[in-house]
Amino acid sequence: MKISINRLKDFIQLEQNPEEIAQLLTGSGLEVEGIELFESVKGGMDGIVIGEVITCQKHPNADKLSITTVDIGDQVVPIVCGAPNVAQGQKVVVAKEGATLYPSSGEPFEIKKAKIRGEVSQGMICAEDEIGLGEGHDGIMVLDTDLPNGTPASEYFEVIKDHVLEIGLTPNRADAASHLGVARDLKALLNREVCLRSVEDFKIDNTSRTVRVEIESAQDCPRYAGLTISNIKVGPSPDWLQNYLKALDLEPINNVVDITNFILHDLGQPLHAFDVDKISGEKIIVQKLPKDTPFTTLDDKERKLSGEELMICDEKGGLCIAGIFGGKGSGVSESTTSVFLESAYFSPDIIRKGSQFHGLKTDASFRFERGTDPNMPLYALKRAALLIKEIAGGEISSDISDNYPNPIEDFEIEVSYANIHRLIGKEISKEEIRKTLENLDIRYIGETEKNITVSVKPYRVDVTREADVIEEILRIHGFDKVALSENLNADYLAEHPAKDLNKLQYKLSEILSGTGYYEIITNSLTKPQYAEKSGYLSTDENVEILNKLSEDLGVMRQTLLFSGLEVLAHNINRRQKDLKLFEFGTAYFKTAEGYREEKKLALFLTGDKAGESWLAPSKGVSFPDIYATVEVVLDKLGIENTEVEIIHEAPFDYGLKIHLGSKVLGTIGLLNSKICKQAEVKQEVFFAELSWDLLGKKAKGLNKFSEISKFPEVRRDLSLVIDKEVSFDQIRKVALKSGGKLLQRIGVFDVYQGEKIEPGKKAYALSFYLQDKEQTLTDKIIDKTMNRLIQSFEKEVGAFIRK
Repeated sequence: MKISINRLKDFIQLEQNPEEIAQLLTGSGLEVEGIELFESVKGGMDGIVIGEVITCQKHPNADKLSITTVDIGDQVVPIVCGAPNVAQGQKVVVAKEGATLYPSSGEPFEIKKAKIRGEVSQGMICAEDEIGLGEGHDGIMVLDTDLPNGTPASEYFEVIKDHVLEIGLTPNRADAASHLGVARDLKALLNREVCLRSVEDFKIDNTSRTVRVEIESAQDCPRYAGLTISNIKVGPSPDWLQNYLKALDLEPINNVVDITNFILHDLGQPLHAFDVDKISGEKIIVQKLPKDTPFTTLDDKERKLSGEELMICDEKGGLCIAGIFGGKGSGVSESTTSVFLESAYFSPDIIRKGSQFHGLKTDASFRFERGTDPNMPLYALKRAALLIKEIAGGEISSDISDNYPNPIEDFEIEVSYANIHRLIGKEISKEEIRKTLENLDIRYIGETEKNITVSVKPYRVDVTREADVIEEILRIHGFDKVALSENLNADYLAEHPAKDLNKLQYKLSEILSGTGYYEIITNSLTKPQYAEKSGYLSTDENVEILNKLSEDLGVMRQTLLFSGLEVLAHNINRRQKDLKLFEFGTAYFKTAEGYREEKKLALFLTGDKAGESWLAPSKGVSFPDIYATVEVVLDKLGIENTEVEIIHEAPFDYGLKIHLGSKVLGTIGLLNSKICKQAEVKQEVFFAELSWDLLGKKAKGLNKFSEISKFPEVRRDLSLVIDKEVSFDQIRKVALKSGGKLLQRIGVFDVYQGEKIEPGKKAYALSFYLQDKEQTLTDKIIDKTMNRLIQSFEKEVGAFIRK
């Protein structure tokens, strides 16, 4: 869901910048997934000013060029111009040196100081297509204005800049599916008033075109309101309305339809406009039609009705699938002169069923099937009618028909202060509780020393229980303001079967064996010298055997490393040098409190990746090979959100430490040759040791299945120049955060460090795979996602994008 900051400011006073507003909303449960800059003219005309041509003469070396001097306010600059209509005294649009132009067609380009046929040019006098204002290229733009030279062109052309929030709306927050809904949350967060535009000047002009309304399915349509507006002129919307819709990624259609879309996103109330001349008998009937009745929707597709969806009909048949999609035969067109404007409240269940059956997901159905405000239809109807009169002309030619026989009452909920403090985890003052709830339009209707009774308006479909009211208090108070207990615990409503770690281990063993690894089982008793000479194990933590059989088996192992190296040495000495081994085993430690055991998973990789073959030369194993195995383990167990830290410490020459939250999940890397020699291994060994206790605790299970999408995957490549210190893991995290649900995976197909880029830098060639599981991706969505990734890389890791 997209929210315009400019429009939010019409509802509530905001001094905060977009990032601060995003942080406030995210903290209250409306997660802002991204912030985009919208400009009514791409580039915002930065670096483009109003100038005046002081002199103009023919170029000595080119018949079709002119040499001009142009006053741009702070200086007079020479500009070589090829337009046939340039002349002295003209007010013109000038792109200054350093400005970037975004033409109507073609790639953006930067204005640079240049010599054209031997004459210096320090700028460019622009035609309308060169600055993205149209397609005209017959000559430069000549302005009729008294604005001083040097005035930014954005002021003259009234360029709109807006920041648009992308909010990942959760299904329960239907009330926030509009600018008004978001403003209500900001009201509670900032303790400010929300202002709605007055509709007091609404009046009925006449009743010459009344459309009768009949509701046959009152349970599915508790409220239906409408009115007629006659003598309108359908045409393009004004710039302010078109820019509002474009900022929300909506395509303007015509002034009437655009106003209905404006109201939907502004107030969360879907509207629908019918051409009155196409309503047979000038009568609206809300009913269900028989199964398999054909109906052609606005997208020119004929659909067979299920018999369960609600339909808006006239005396001849269907006009619209209620709350979902309009019909082709009754839509507003350029020839429309009178419209019937519908504003209704439909049962969420009936809209959800119809939407699912026809596979239609529209902005209207999105809101109706989650629950709209039954008290909003009249206000929205009047507001839209006034806008139509203002923009499209006409007159309101009927009374408002408001069919609302059984008004939906506010909810009453009793809440105890004890439960508020218990569930939130801290005591909040009664004054703050009252202020928070009242700012959320939740009224007090009763209060005792221990309890309060509140009244909740029906548009808050997610606030029906005591726990819901407490959640409202908490999200406005701030989750981050509740201190974490030293001993966290949680209650569950449903039973969670205990994990069978033995079964999990067996399944993972099968997976590792399937990738070519052999399982080993080694002795838990080992040499004391390993800890003494390792350089990283503590001899104080050795668990010594009292009745030891020999000095070589004198202590319990602290790591699976050395017993595994002994297995490698045994095999290498018998000409088996290419080895992939794994072991589930226990490590033992002596502590001040007693003794501790820890279950671990160890992986060993050494030798060549594949045996000798005439098809390809032999290639030794490398760090990415064992890292890929660790990734397989984490993926199969459903372990996510790990972080890596580069290390250069024993027992590795180099490696990574893997963190899961605040805990260390394990280490992975190339073993130091001195460590290997302790077990008489003389070839490179890559080793990983993971905490099986932590893996088993955090594992989500191995049964991960998903249906293969029927929609195609798209690949896009980027080349990034970054600092050497920036890891791929950092890039991956930025990409996953910015790419959203469309980004399925990321690959690296080239890494370069050398003379062709500046010192201290490296270049990554990355592939990004995008896929939508519900529809085919369009170029617009793909480009938008990639632009968001590019902006995130530039901002968060200081990347330079190579083109």
